[in-house]
Amino acid sequence: MKKFLYLFLLVLPFISPAQNRYKISGHVIDAASQAPVPFSSIRIQKSKTTQVISGGITDEKGLFSFDTPVGIYDVLVESIGFETKKIENVSIDKTTNLGNIDIKPSSKTLEEVTVKGQKASMEMGLDRRIFNVGTDIANKGATAAEILGNLPSIQVSGEGGISLRGSDNVRILIDGKPSTLVGINGSSGLSSLQGNLIDKVEVITNPSARYEAEGMAGIINIVLKKNQNQGFNGAIETTTGYPENFGATAIVNYRKNKLNFFLNYGLFYRRTPGRGNIYQEVYTNGQTNYLEQTSKNNVRGMVNNIRGGADYFFNDKTILTGSYIFRRTDVKRISDFNYRDYKLSKLNLFSITDRQQVELEAEPNAEYALTFKKSFAKKGKEFSADLRYLDYWERSDQTYTQVSKKGDGSAFPENGLVQRALNDEYERQWILQVDYTNPVGKDGKIETGLRTSFRDMTNDYIVTEQQASGEFTTIPGLENIFVYQENITAAYAIYGNKVNQFSYQVGIRGENTDIQTELLQTKEKNPRQYANLFPSAHVNYLISKDNSLQLGYSRRVRRPTYNDLSPFVTLSDNRNFFSGNPNLNPEFTDSYDLGHLKYFDQGSISSSIYYRNTTGKIDRIRSVDANGFSRTLPENFANQQSMGLEVTSSLNLAKAYKADISLNAFRAITDATNVNAAYQSDTYSWFVRHTSRIKLNSGVDVQIRANYEAPQQTPQGTRGEIAWMDLSASRDIMKGNGTLSLNVLDLFSSRINRNETMGEGFYTKGRFQGRLTQVNLTFNYRFKTTKQAAKQRRSMMDEEN
Repeated sequence: MKKFLYLFLLVLPFISPAQNRYKISGHVIDAASQAPVPFSSIRIQKSKTTQVISGGITDEKGLFSFDTPVGIYDVLVESIGFETKKIENVSIDKTTNLGNIDIKPSSKTLEEVTVKGQKASMEMGLDRRIFNVGTDIANKGATAAEILGNLPSIQVSGEGGISLRGSDNVRILIDGKPSTLVGINGSSGLSSLQGNLIDKVEVITNPSARYEAEGMAGIINIVLKKNQNQGFNGAIETTTGYPENFGATAIVNYRKNKLNFFLNYGLFYRRTPGRGNIYQEVYTNGQTNYLEQTSKNNVRGMVNNIRGGADYFFNDKTILTGSYIFRRTDVKRISDFNYRDYKLSKLNLFSITDRQQVELEAEPNAEYALTFKKSFAKKGKEFSADLRYLDYWERSDQTYTQVSKKGDGSAFPENGLVQRALNDEYERQWILQVDYTNPVGKDGKIETGLRTSFRDMTNDYIVTEQQASGEFTTIPGLENIFVYQENITAAYAIYGNKVNQFSYQVGIRGENTDIQTELLQTKEKNPRQYANLFPSAHVNYLISKDNSLQLGYSRRVRRPTYNDLSPFVTLSDNRNFFSGNPNLNPEFTDSYDLGHLKYFDQGSISSSIYYRNTTGKIDRIRSVDANGFSRTLPENFANQQSMGLEVTSSLNLAKAYKADISLNAFRAITDATNVNAAYQSDTYSWFVRHTSRIKLNSGVDVQIRANYEAPQQTPQGTRGEIAWMDLSASRDIMKGNGTLSLNVLDLFSSRINRNETMGEGFYTKGRFQGRLTQVNLTFNYRFKTTKQAAKQRRSMMDEEN
C-alpha cells in the first residue's frame, strides 16, 4: 500500500500559469463513412517533441474547440478503433479552424509487414470514461460480467451482481439501449454474454437528462462490435480453458457502397464450480442451537449468441439500421448442501441432512430494433428515432432430494423429502425513443426527446412434494401467478453552451410511471403510479493547457425490479430462503460529482469527489426463526448517505512498462432503523486495483492485475475483505494476423466473499466462492478481403509519399 501511495503522490496534478491563447477547433470524421467520431482525444504538442501543451475531447458530433497558447505545434488525434493522426507544424497566432480531419481504421496490412495501432485502454469523454476492453489481455475468454469486474469503479460479486462505486443500483445498457442480453433478473445475462463480442464499455457516473433516470450510481453502457469498413472483413476467436471453458466467436461484415451487413455469432460451453459454508447460532428460549452448513455447486451452460443486421446509408447524413439479436442459454445446475444441526452445545449433534438441487434451465430471448438517424446541413443538427421489441422467456425445472439421519446415525425419515419446483417467467417490452438536437448561436445547443416503454412480465410458479404414495401434491401457498405491468413515459430538454473556458449543460427530465402487480390466484393487487422530475447540471472548466475540472449533479431513481417484487421463495437451500417484497417503493438519489483530469507526458490522472443522498434505500434484510430457517428479502431503508474519493491513473513509466491504478475510498452512512431500531451503520472502506503491463523482448506482453476490497460495515454486520490476482500473457503470431493469449483468473483462488450478519435471536457467518481459479487459452485471427488490403496498402503508400 505504501508503494501505491508513493506512486500517487508522484503524479499529483499541478496547475500551470495562464498564457496568451487562441481558439483551435475542428471536426473529426471517419475517413470511410464520413460519419463523425465522438469522444476522440485531441492533443497539442510542441513540434518535434512529445511535450503536451493543451488538449481536449470531441463531443457527440465529433467537434472540438479549446484554447491554446501562441506557438507552432503538432496536433494528434486519437480515438478508439482508429489510427492516430498527426498534423504537423500548425501555427497558432490567431483563431484556427482545422476543418474536417479524416481518421482511418486502426489496423493496416502492407504485404508481409503489419502495422497495428494500439487502442488506448481508457479515454475520457465529456460525461463518461470509455474503456477499450480489447487491449486488456485478461479479458480473453472471459464473459461480460468478468470483463466489467476488471474495470475501475466496478465490482462484481460472487453471485454476479454488478455495483458501481459500491452501489448495486446501476443501469446496464447494450449499445445505449435496454437489452435482453443483460437478462430479465438484474444483470444475470452478463454471465452468458461472451466478452469477445464486446468492443468497449462506457461508464457514466452522473448521466444527463438525456438518459433514463433509472440507476442511482449511474450507467454502464456495453458497446458491441460492429464494423463499417468497405469490403469484407472480420475476425474469429476460439477459447479453451479449465475448468471447462470452450468457445468460439465469429465477427464479420460486408460493406459495399451504401449497404453494410454485419453478423456476430458466439457459441460456448462452460462449467463453473463454486463452494460455500455457513456457521449459525440461534438463541431461543434461553438456549443456543448451532448450524454448520457446507455447499458446493457445479453449473454447466451452453450459450448461443447471434447478432445481425444491416445499415443503409441514404447519403452521408442519413442512415437506417435494422438489427436482430437472439440468444439461447441452456443450463444444468447441481448444488449439494450438507447441514449439521446441534442442540444446546456443539458437542450434541442432533442431525445430519444432505440436500441436492438439480435444475434444468432454458432461456431463449430475442430482440428486434429499427433505428433512423439524420444529420442536417446545419452542423450539429440531428434527429434520431429508435424502436425496439424485447421478447424473453425462462423456464426453470428443479428437483430437490433430501435425506437425513440423527446424530447417533439412526434413520430420520420424517426429515427426508422430494420436491419439484416449476417456474416460467415471461417478459415482453416495447420501447420507442426519439431525440432531436439543434445548435443555437455559436457554441450553444438544445436537445429534446421523448421516450415511452411498455413492459409486461409474468411468473407462473408451483412447488409440489412427493407423498408416501409416490404422488406429487402442491404445497399450500406455493402455487400462484405473479403479473407485473409497467408503463413509463418520459420527456427531456437540455440546454448547453460555452463561455470562454467554461462549458455548461442544464437539463430536466420528466417521467410518469404506472406499475400494476397482481397475484392472480389470491387476487392480491398493488398498483403504483407516480410522476417525478429529474434535473441535471454539468459544468466543465478548462484551467490551463492540460488541466480541466468537471462538476455534475443529477437526480436518479431506482424502481424495484421484478425480482425485488416477486414474493416467490427460492427453495434450493432448505435453510436459507430468498424472495422479493411486493410492498417495496422506489428509492430516489441526489448525486453530486466534482472531477479533475490532467494529461502529462507519461500518461494521465483523473480524480473525483462524489456525494450521494438516497431516500428509501432498497437493500436486503435477513431474519432467522426459532428453528434456524432464514429468510432474506428487500426492504426500504430510511436513508443512506455516501461520499468518497476516486482516483484513476495511467502511467507509461518506461517504453516497455505501463502501470494503471485506481483507488476508491468512501464513507457510507446507512439508516435502517425504520425496519429495526438496531439496524444502522457508519462505515469507512476502500478498494484498489493495480495493473502492470510489461513488453518482453520475445514479443510477449505480460499483464498482472492485483485487486483488494477492504471490509465494510453493514446495518446487520460486516462484509469481509477480498483480495485476488489475475495473470495474463499474449503474443502476436502469423505475421500479426493472429494473437495467442493465456490468462489465469484468480491465480490463488482467493476471491472469497465473507460476511457476518446479526439480528434478533441469531448470528450468522458465511463464506462463498462463486468461481474457482480459471485458466483460459485464446486464439484470435483477423482477416480481410484482398481488395480491402490492397486499398489500405495504397493508402499507406500515399501517406509515405
